[in-house]
Amino acid sequence: MPRRWCGPAVAVLVTAVTAGACGMPSERRDRVTEDVTRFERALEAGRRAYLCAALAPSTRQELEHTARSRCERAIGEQDLPRAGAVRSVDVYGGQARVVLEHDTVFLARFPEGWKVTAAGCRPRPGQPYQCEIKGG
Repeated sequence: MPRRWCGPAVAVLVTAVTAGACGMPSERRDRVTEDVTRFERALEAGRRAYLCAALAPSTRQELEHTARSRCERAIGEQDLPRAGAVRSVDVYGGQARVVLEHDTVFLARFPEGWKVTAAGCRPRPGQPYQCEIKGG
């Protein structure tokens, strides 16, 4: 009985499917950068409905729970900094971190696209980031 050698073919297929489903790393970084830039522009313009739609579901729930008000009102009461220019973007699978001049924003990939899981984040040496908006 002849042996079939399909290991390399399977590896190529898996790689192609994975790359197609997730996009190339540079494409994912570009998409995350675009989404954070839109989020920051909406923040500057006071487009609260857009900001709330850009939040991950658990982040929106936590914001509303903590503020005891609807997202559109609660997000306007947050002390989010004017972020400035993008300094770096890190994407690890379905998670991303965007470091800006005056802010760090974290995102997660959902079926409908990238959503903000935390914003208004400042690094603390030896500790987790301190964020104005974060999920529960």
